[in-house]
Amino acid sequence: MKNFGNHPDETFIFPQLPQSQSGLYKKDFSIIHTQLTDTLPSFMTGYHALKSSRYLITKLPSKKYFFAEYLVTKKEISFSFIFFEASLIAFGIITLILLLSFYFLKNFSRPFKRINEKLDDFIKESMHEINTPLSIINVNVDLFDSIHGNNKYLKRIKSATKSLATIYNDMDYLIKQNRIEYKSEVLSLNAFLQERISYFEHICQLKEITISFDCNILVELYFNPTKLQRIVDNTLSNAIKFSNNNSSIHITLGHNGDDVVLSIKDFGQGMQDPQKIFDKYYREDDQKHGFGIGMSIVKSIVNESDISLEIKSKHLEGSEFIYTFHSSIVPKISNKV
Repeated sequence: MKNFGNHPDETFIFPQLPQSQSGLYKKDFSIIHTQLTDTLPSFMTGYHALKSSRYLITKLPSKKYFFAEYLVTKKEISFSFIFFEASLIAFGIITLILLLSFYFLKNFSRPFKRINEKLDDFIKESMHEINTPLSIINVNVDLFDSIHGNNKYLKRIKSATKSLATIYNDMDYLIKQNRIEYKSEVLSLNAFLQERISYFEHICQLKEITISFDCNILVELYFNPTKLQRIVDNTLSNAIKFSNNNSSIHITLGHNGDDVVLSIKDFGQGMQDPQKIFDKYYREDDQKHGFGIGMSIVKSIVNESDISLEIKSKHLEGSEFIYTFHSSIVPKISNKV
């Protein structure tokens, strides 16, 4: 600013700030000196906003600063920096909350984890303790039977111990299923079914139930015997449990192309809601023994294997469980001689 007022030979340096622009204006807002290149948004003192620009119009003492009446200051606002800072703060808060949550959750769940570990150890020890007397009972019943002959009381004892053994095997499988690897091997499905049918004969005799086995093929499976036993035993056990006295159970083994189809059909009470039997601890009839875990085990095995399961059931007419073993686990099918 040169040649101004009573000081024609002096030069006044107007402050230039990198963060803002400013200017001096007369009473009618005519320019004395300004760094602003745009039109003012208002001629009223105070704070004004226009898009990303912010203006502050300040009234000056009369005739003090080069006879200027107003000082106008302009600053450009960058929202990206604000958003960046806000994002950093939000990220820090969220991270802190997650760390604190993890810390408190870990400490809060520790007692429950210890309780579950102790309960798990207790169940494993209990299963081991149950297995020993159960084996002793079976051995002595067989010895008594061979010496003194069979009778209805021995049949009841054998039936009860085999039912208990089925429950024991289910519990044992539940405990071990996520801890050990059940390896597959080549099995004769025909011989396996015959052996399981013989196992359940004493239970069937108490209700005078007959089991027929219709098979016109010889089948080999590449499957784990423990898992196959859980499927067959739980299906047969349910069929016997819900069959009427003096009825029958039909087991058929056939094939559909390269797939093998196993059907186990009873003529008993049937089921009101077949899909619910796969829910853990669900029991169709509360008067029947069992924990309601057998078919949930069967469903888990079927889901993780190349097996399909179809259920046909009519209330008071009976149920049919149809297992389809697909070709990936059926290495060989031949005609039965």
